[in-house]
Amino acid sequence: MRIDRNMTVVFDMDGTIFDSERLVLDCWERVGIRHGIEGIREVFTACIGTNKTRTKEIVFEAYGPEFPYDRFSQESSALFHEITDREGLPVKKGVREILQFLKENRIPMAVASSTRLAAVTEELTQAGLYDYFQVVVGGDQLRHSKPAPDIYLMTCDKMGVEPQNAYAVEDSYNGIRSAYHAGMKPVMVPDLLPATEEMYRMSEAVFEDLLQVKEYFAKGLSGE
Repeated sequence: MRIDRNMTVVFDMDGTIFDSERLVLDCWERVGIRHGIEGIREVFTACIGTNKTRTKEIVFEAYGPEFPYDRFSQESSALFHEITDREGLPVKKGVREILQFLKENRIPMAVASSTRLAAVTEELTQAGLYDYFQVVVGGDQLRHSKPAPDIYLMTCDKMGVEPQNAYAVEDSYNGIRSAYHAGMKPVMVPDLLPATEEMYRMSEAVFEDLLQVKEYFAKGLSGE
């Protein structure tokens, strides 16, 4: 396999760069238990990879429009920040290695995250990762969330690259669907949910961690 050195690599953030989705789910579940609401974890698992607007829609579909979403969101967000302020936001295995490898090989990189841009920027900056990326796009910059292809199409446009020449590194089903329908080359590193037959069909490859993705790119760039 040979990978063109003119490629671009676009990373999802939550669940791909940061081990944050598990913590978000835990926070929502704890708030749900606090208020005696069942099934929170299952409902919010369906929200992985989507933005705040779509998450709210999914919650209302599950619990009805009377669900106190804003209060729930504020409580879970406060709990999330209480934990991350104390312990920091955990970085996924292999993140720094793959980013440094791509930088050394002059491969342009971007982030396409469903999280709002201000939070994406803050979290990447705090982790010392922001400067690796030429473009950072947040979910509040466009109307349609993943699995729609919009965010990846916007990111490729900002990077000045055709989607077929860009890889998308993702952990979620919605993220892989988004990249696939944008015409990119999705690479999956599953986080909370295992790869399904659909994910294998849509992905160029599926790996256990980002160190394996780094090796995949290294071999492709060398023509192995």
